[in-house]
Parts: sequence; structure tokens; C-alpha cells
Amino acid sequence: MSKDVTAGLTRCLQELRLATVRSQYEAVARQATAEAWSYAEFLRELVERECQQRQHNRVERLLKGSRLHLEKSWSALDLKRLPAKVVQPLRGLLSGDFLDRHENVLVFGPPGSGKTHAVSAVCQELVRAGRRIRSTTCSLLVQELLKAKRDLRLKELLRELSRWEGLVIDDLGYVQQSREEMEVLFTLLAERYEQGSVLITSNLAFSQWEQIFKDPMTTAAAIDRLVDHSVIVELNVPSYRAEAAKRSKAPVTRDEP
Repeated sequence: MSKDVTAGLTRCLQELRLATVRSQYEAVARQATAEAWSYAEFLRELVERECQQRQHNRVERLLKGSRLHLEKSWSALDLKRLPAKVVQPLRGLLSGDFLDRHENVLVFGPPGSGKTHAVSAVCQELVRAGRRIRSTTCSLLVQELLKAKRDLRLKELLRELSRWEGLVIDDLGYVQQSREEMEVLFTLLAERYEQGSVLITSNLAFSQWEQIFKDPMTTAAAIDRLVDHSVIVELNVPSYRAEAAKRSKAPVTRDEP
């Protein structure tokens, strides 16, 4: 291929933003010549590589934007320590159908039971399949909402958050919040009702949620909106961290000389 042809092709590919084709067409052309590909086969190979790279780049952007704990993956989730009644609904969430139906996911369990890991693992699989999910802790989310309210841009922030198919709110009720903080959280939940999925982890049962929302009516309204279309998972298992700590402190037996 002459220098003029190469320069012209590179310029066109750059203008069309076909970065993978631009970087690989020469190598693919050599392979096509060696294996006697048709023009259509040569073109298909280039286009497939471009599509694969774009999909990879998109997933990487989604993972970065998700703010998920990437170390808490599905492969790292110890399913053997979880009862079948927990594993089954978690596997069912991997299809992502609940996002299409705007259903919520509520995961309950004591501290250390693996709630955050379970939700992060499911969400990572969904993000890798191209779904848009954002994760945050309840405390950070509430502070972000409060700041937006004080800056008179709460509607704008709610609109930004609505772009995510799923919004993970980790550790609801772990830190006690003021009434004003819970009011903005309720506003968010009301805005997302039947519009987008919310995935919540909490160590407090519904009967204790008045500690969170401070008012019986607000508590009932929040629970009603979350439970109306939801999948509830209860991780009533021993603390993973406590078990790991016990194993690390177990005495090491040595063989007698």
C-alpha cells in the first residue's frame, strides 16, 4: 500500500473515529492476504474488532462511573456459605429483568453478613452486560442531596441520578441521620418510584425503620414505595468478618519432630 493511500485511509478513519480499525487494518490486511480472505471477510473482521473494542471501552466507562467495589465480584462471592433461599434470588437478579421492570432490591442482614458484597457482585455482572448502575453509601448520598438542596439544584441532581437504571444505597440506617437528611432521601425514593430501581442494603428490619425516617407516616410511605415492586433477600448468616478473624487466630498445630 502506497504512502498516499495509507495517509488518506488513516485520515478518513480518524475522522470517522474508527480507532481500532485505524490501528489494526494493516495487520488484518496481511492476515487476509496470507489466508486468502474475501473482501467481505476482511471488512467483517475489522468491523467486529472495532465493535468488540467499543463494547470493552463502554463497559470500562460504566464500571468506573458505577463506583462499585470491584474487588467484591461475583467470582469472589462465597456462595457455599449462603443458604439456597439466598443464592437463588441472587442468581435470578443476574438477568437484569428487575431493572427493566423498575423493581427494587432490598438486602437485609446483620453487620458482616456480606450484604454489600452480594449487591456489588450482582451489579458488577449487570454493568459488564451493559447496564447503567451507580453505587453509593447512604451517608454520602444524603450529603450530596443536602448540598444540592442548599444550592437550589436538587431537581437537577435528581434528574442526573435518574439516568442510572439502578441506584445502590449501601448501609441504610447504619449511621443515624437528621430529619432534614431523611427528608431529602425520601424525596429521592419518591422520585424513583416506578421510574428506576433502587438496591438497598440495611442491617435494620422494617420494624426499626422509624429510627431512620423519624416519623411514622414517612416511614410507612417509604416502605410502601420500596416494597411495592421489590425482591427481598435476607442474609441471616454469621458475620463473614468474624469467621475470618476466628480462622486467623486459630492455633497452628505443628508436627512433633
